[in-house]
Amino acid sequence: MALNAFDYAAPQSVDEAVSLLQQGNGQVGILAGGTDILPQLKENRRKIDLLLDIKKLPEVNVLSFDANDGLRIGSGVSCADIYHNADVQKHYPALVDCTSLIGAIQIQNRATLGGNICNASPAGDSPPSVIVLGGICEVVGPNGAREIAADDFFVSPGKNALEAGEFLVAVRFPAPAANSGAFSLRFIPRNEMDIAVANAAVSLTLDGDTITAARVAIGAVAPTPLLVAGAAAALVGQTISDDVIESACEASRAAAKPISDMRGTVEQRVHLAGVLTKRAIQGAIERAKES
Repeated sequence: MALNAFDYAAPQSVDEAVSLLQQGNGQVGILAGGTDILPQLKENRRKIDLLLDIKKLPEVNVLSFDANDGLRIGSGVSCADIYHNADVQKHYPALVDCTSLIGAIQIQNRATLGGNICNASPAGDSPPSVIVLGGICEVVGPNGAREIAADDFFVSPGKNALEAGEFLVAVRFPAPAANSGAFSLRFIPRNEMDIAVANAAVSLTLDGDTITAARVAIGAVAPTPLLVAGAAAALVGQTISDDVIESACEASRAAAKPISDMRGTVEQRVHLAGVLTKRAIQGAIERAKES
């Protein structure tokens, strides 16, 4: 099978990248890690006129943490660089949870958090964590720079909120509150290297045994990753107990609107939404108490 021809460009600045994105009759592919787009091109599952390599842009290679401003991860930073970073390990362990699940180790050395987000897969490993941690997507395009909350970034299966000519530069996370913790996990049929049947992430803040803030997200159980407001409402203001946690799990089960496919049935995914919410809450509580 012959590879469809396309041009290649490696811009040296964000402005140059934005200008190049206006070319190619709208058929421009972004190359960051390349673990998805390159196989798509090789197998002719996607046709483009221009492949835009953004890895030479300093802005997309930033990985920085400040105790006041929080964490900023450029869209070209690999998953391995993220989960090996000491600040991420200490302050954002839920990002370690999810980035260490994306493909095999070889893939993690190339794949990026930004790419995993932009793919907008309902079963993506990172979106629930990015959502509960309050991620802000920094985007640039022909109309300038703007920010999109991770809550609003996922539009439909495979479609994100980027407009024509825009690309993701970085994802920013606020500094974690004192006595807070976050936890992410998934269920897959195999031990590794599989697509989630369901996944979940939780972030919360404690005052003693009282939950003062919480965010709950679930994935692979709806057309997009879901921020479950009802689950958070069931937790906030409550003292930790099995009944309180079960109320949050019930909210996640109610929010889940999955399909049946080769990986799991509707009934299994609804059940897993509750199970994974419970485990994520328990993990987040443990981390909050250790912080």
